[in-house]
Amino acid sequence: MMVKIGNFFFRYRNALFPLVFVLLFFERRWPVFNSELAERWEIGIGIVVALSGQILRALTIGLAYIKRGGKKKQVYAEKLVQNGIFAHCRNPLYLGNLLILFGVGIASNSLPFVLFGIPFFLFAYLAIIHAEENYLEKKFGQEFKDYCKRVNRIIPNFSRIGNTIKSMEFNWKRLIVKEYATPFAWITGLTFLIIKDTYLDHGYEASKYTLWSLSILLLVATCAFFTAWYLKKNKFLRSN
Repeated sequence: MMVKIGNFFFRYRNALFPLVFVLLFFERRWPVFNSELAERWEIGIGIVVALSGQILRALTIGLAYIKRGGKKKQVYAEKLVQNGIFAHCRNPLYLGNLLILFGVGIASNSLPFVLFGIPFFLFAYLAIIHAEENYLEKKFGQEFKDYCKRVNRIIPNFSRIGNTIKSMEFNWKRLIVKEYATPFAWITGLTFLIIKDTYLDHGYEASKYTLWSLSILLLVATCAFFTAWYLKKNKFLRSN
């Protein structure tokens, strides 16, 4: 059952997942965190959690990339990647996604997203992982079973991770080409939410310096996104 559900989510995730993000814009908040100081702490903690997920994704892609888009919207793999961060966690990209989502949920102070959005994504990614691993076991057999015995599914084993990073060449070009859209999406989305809440809570005059600072951040993120897009489109940067 989980495999079938996972295949469904894998096929339609680009259409379904954005719909859940609508919950972020609902105004209801956690009553216990309904103070200015608590909200500042929430934003800080949420950003740290989201950044940890982004760093994990960056390390994964920069060291040993694995295609997650599938083939014809179905789970697919040409080889079983076992090096880089995949030597410490079988699904580091999905773990990175969940940390980003959880961080954005904390920082947004959205009760509906934390109560319904986060559980939805946890279930969806767990189902996708079951579908992918079912495919990998059928294709790679004993090699995949041995890999599963050595490496945890989702909780990383940080033992000797420093040696892994030092022993491999980090591919910055591949990181930019493959990953530029992810940080742009969550950074701009979260910034818009913070701008909205700041304006509604304090008005323009009382928070204009904060609003202008956040607007500059949006401009920088947008310029970085389109620069990376241009370099990729015109093949100045290539992923290897």
